[in-house]
Amino acid sequence: MRRYGTLAGVPLKLDDTKTRIYNEHLYGMLEEGRTMITEDELFRLGNKEKAWNKYCGFLDLSLSDFMEIQEQLLMKQIDTVYNSPLARKFMPQKPTNVSEFRQMVSLTTYDDYAGPLGGKNEDVLAVKPYCWACTSGRGGDSKWVPYTHRAIEMFAMCNVAIVILACTANKGEVNISNGLRVLYSLPAPPYMSGIINELLAPQLGARLIPPSGNYGDTDFEEKIRDGFQMALRTGVDMLSSTAGVLVKMGERFTESLGQLKLSRQVLQPAILWRLIIAWLRCKKEGRPMLPKDLWSLKGLACYGMDTSIYREKVKYYWGKEPLEMYGATEAGTIATQAWNKKGMTFFPATGFWEFVPEEEWLKSRENKDYQPRTVLLNGVKPGRRYEIVITSFHGMPFLRYRLGDLIQIVALEDKEAGIRLPQMIFESRADDLIDIAGFTRLDEKTIWQAIANTGIKFEDWSARKEYEDNKPTVRLYIELKEEFSGEKLEELIHQQLKNLSQDYYNLETMLDVRPVRITIIPSGSFQRYYQEMKEKGADLAQLKPPHMNAADDIIESLLRIS
Repeated sequence: MRRYGTLAGVPLKLDDTKTRIYNEHLYGMLEEGRTMITEDELFRLGNKEKAWNKYCGFLDLSLSDFMEIQEQLLMKQIDTVYNSPLARKFMPQKPTNVSEFRQMVSLTTYDDYAGPLGGKNEDVLAVKPYCWACTSGRGGDSKWVPYTHRAIEMFAMCNVAIVILACTANKGEVNISNGLRVLYSLPAPPYMSGIINELLAPQLGARLIPPSGNYGDTDFEEKIRDGFQMALRTGVDMLSSTAGVLVKMGERFTESLGQLKLSRQVLQPAILWRLIIAWLRCKKEGRPMLPKDLWSLKGLACYGMDTSIYREKVKYYWGKEPLEMYGATEAGTIATQAWNKKGMTFFPATGFWEFVPEEEWLKSRENKDYQPRTVLLNGVKPGRRYEIVITSFHGMPFLRYRLGDLIQIVALEDKEAGIRLPQMIFESRADDLIDIAGFTRLDEKTIWQAIANTGIKFEDWSARKEYEDNKPTVRLYIELKEEFSGEKLEELIHQQLKNLSQDYYNLETMLDVRPVRITIIPSGSFQRYYQEMKEKGADLAQLKPPHMNAADDIIESLLRIS
């Protein structure tokens, strides 16, 4: 027997009771007239079963139900935006179904929206924005994205699901309640992460550390330091940041303990007692003190491709397996790992998902006028890479928008968790690949993993394609934390790349090519670059050289400073 519910006002067939409950709870708040996020009584009252069904019920969807949600929300989105000037630019006629929409509307990029959105022109939009979010492009120019009320509420609810999943290892288990203390090391508004966190806190009844209102224009590193100091006094239940930041926080914390002095701040009873208990535990176990000795965390939520690279180090320092999530400013919250912390599952109601197969993406890379074909989630294949394409829901503006991200489908379901939806991992930025002789393409994640696998302690790095005697090379600029031979490091990274990439392995065995070249830069170079860019008023995303394909002027500045 099939059941029926409503999805943001759209009738929807549903397979079972759990799916119906999820639908009713998750989208009930998105009915017309809801204008702000308020505390969810489920957390205050401790109704854990309903909280799970409301926020995490999407993990029980079948693929057919998922696609039906996608289709119906897409048609609702078309109804919402069709008469707006911006949408009519791409959609001269109104599509009557998904197939017509995909045939009629060409793929777009931010350049197609840059004029009106860059100027925050609300007259061209279908729905007046609740706020504007900011992100940075490759050239340093800001991208502005309008967030509607309905979209913001949906993104916040998806992030509640992420918090629940981060804090459990079992299906149906909700280990959070009103008053959750969250230490977050994320950029403040107008960045997406800051906007979502500030709206997430009241819905959970959570306490952000440090309080977000105190750090609007504060240096990001200063915010992290202050949050750490506050957490010593208040305690922490959950962390939210990138994995790399969490590892650096763990390293610096461990290093600083040897220089700890009995200052007025340390002598506060709450801090002193926390330190004494941790010290006694570590002395008994005969090991150095780590952050996990000070706080017994319920969960860790991380974003960024470095989560899989630093997973074990994060767990070593903080005592918890990190949950990985995936999102983008233009699309909001896209996917999350489940309670078993393995592949990521797409959210069904934050956007309409299409996927450009890798071979089609390569054709469009070689020929800018080529329109690559796409497949939907029910057409993806395991082991294949795709560029992700999104169409906004809830009145946001993007239609068939190329995010510029490459993802890999690792499985069509998660049998262990009983999830019947395709599982994905984030691979790389599509424009960040380094192509060597048309034979292999190295992405940021692979190079990062190769460096990490050497075991060498490093501060940061930047890699790009350069030429030596008219032959392509992968030049790696790296700042080390220990003395090490560049020649030996070159050999180690070359071997690790061979282990990680079959195509790279074949470069040497078939073509006798060893493309890696190392430039070791002096200690403190990346920090000096950071300070110089900060003094110039650079955007947060431009304070460090990009890991992949940095422009000539960036590398020249880094070398000059070093």
